[in-house]
Amino acid sequence: MIRFLFLITKCLSLRVFLSGLLVSTNCWSQAITSQAITESFKKGQSASVFSKAAQAKIDLENDKYRSVIVSGGEPVAAATSELDRLSLLERKQLPLGGVPILVKDNIEVSGWATTAGSTALADNFTNRDADLVKNLKQAGAIILGKTNLSEWANFRSRKSLSGWSGVGGQTRNAHDPLRSPCGSSSGSAVAVARGYVPVAIGSETDGSIVCPASVNGVVGFKPTHGLVSGEGVIPLAPSQDTAGPIAVGVRDAALALGAMIKEGKNELIRSELMELLELTNLKGVSIGVLSNTIGFDKRRDNLLENAIELLVEKGANVVRENHLESYEELSRDEFTVLLYEFRGSLNQYLASLPNKLNQLSLRELIDFNKTSDLELSLFDQSIFEMALSQELSVDEYKGILQRIKRASREEGIDRFLDMDKLDVMIGITMGSAWVIDESTGDTFEGPSMSQYPAIGGHPHITLPMGSIDGLPIGISFVGRRMDDARLASIALVFEEARKKVTGQF
Repeated sequence: MIRFLFLITKCLSLRVFLSGLLVSTNCWSQAITSQAITESFKKGQSASVFSKAAQAKIDLENDKYRSVIVSGGEPVAAATSELDRLSLLERKQLPLGGVPILVKDNIEVSGWATTAGSTALADNFTNRDADLVKNLKQAGAIILGKTNLSEWANFRSRKSLSGWSGVGGQTRNAHDPLRSPCGSSSGSAVAVARGYVPVAIGSETDGSIVCPASVNGVVGFKPTHGLVSGEGVIPLAPSQDTAGPIAVGVRDAALALGAMIKEGKNELIRSELMELLELTNLKGVSIGVLSNTIGFDKRRDNLLENAIELLVEKGANVVRENHLESYEELSRDEFTVLLYEFRGSLNQYLASLPNKLNQLSLRELIDFNKTSDLELSLFDQSIFEMALSQELSVDEYKGILQRIKRASREEGIDRFLDMDKLDVMIGITMGSAWVIDESTGDTFEGPSMSQYPAIGGHPHITLPMGSIDGLPIGISFVGRRMDDARLASIALVFEEARKKVTGQF
């Protein structure tokens, strides 16, 4: 109780000047955007004020939600001190100046260990920044700490618990701590939903950004595959892996994504994202409704119908009853590809470590887990074992990879968009969060929008469209590859229209 009262006092005593408003940290919440922070920073506000406000909120809640593994300390103090020395002119050049950002703990950040949630990597201090982290820092962002995740990006067991890791414990849903946060970017989504930071970075191979964003009621942006460098990110399957932002709103997500892209590379997309076009309406925009996600829950269908009405009101041409052709073997073939790529790419990453852990391999990790009282206490390592024992030739792998890429691209999303000359595809992201049950593991409900854009490499944005029994339901917008900025602009129109109707942020 004494500690709780101390933290309350500490929180309420810290006040932040944002966009003409004096905001105490008990109101440091989802309503605080990157834009509000940068505007105050450009006017001379100390960067440390923002990081301290965010840290105070984490200190108050993290024991309950367990979304953050480590934060604050010397790395943050050094970063804020450097930013505070900048002149007003220099501050104006930083699109994310002073913005505190949390990063998923499979992404390297100098000063902290990068563990993928595994106690085997508890001492993995690489003293390196992933390329995307370098770019965020260059844009003026303060890397506040590392977020919890589904251990090994949810690729250790078929019976896993989303949001659980040996290092971070069990992350809990932002709206109901008894329910799952989904994963694998669990901590990043919960941190944003609870208002710790306006932006957190996640990663996705198939659903790991959009699923936690959807069930926690925030924006998740999985970019076009290859747009963001994967250097310094612990790999799962390079043909699908991508990092992306989870944020309080579409504009924040687009700005962060733009900043994650290295200057001079994909410069047009980068600049379009960071200066997102604000469409006044959707006249001339054609949107196809993915019928594959409809018919599983009437209440979810009704939320989608309400969303469609908003889009029509904004001038969009909405084409219904569109579907993706069923490919019965897609999930099996995707899993085969992921198993093949995981072993090789993980072993290569481990060998690159500038510390004694470079002697590890997948085989040694399996042996480590067998001797750990913690690692296998809740679920097994069946996927690890399958990846180690898989016998697949290079030619077989290439053939399967080509097949699933064609199914998700030429015969999938591209065909869906081309048939009616559509700009984007929309659908229900997935069901609501399920109760955490250690005896059963994850129990996903209904269809998911993630698979085809994940395999095909298409950009995918999820954002809130409503709730059922107090649990958020997301709507997905999927666009053409390398059309990330236009996709974000269309999603922003929906977000703004929904704000006006609901009065919600």
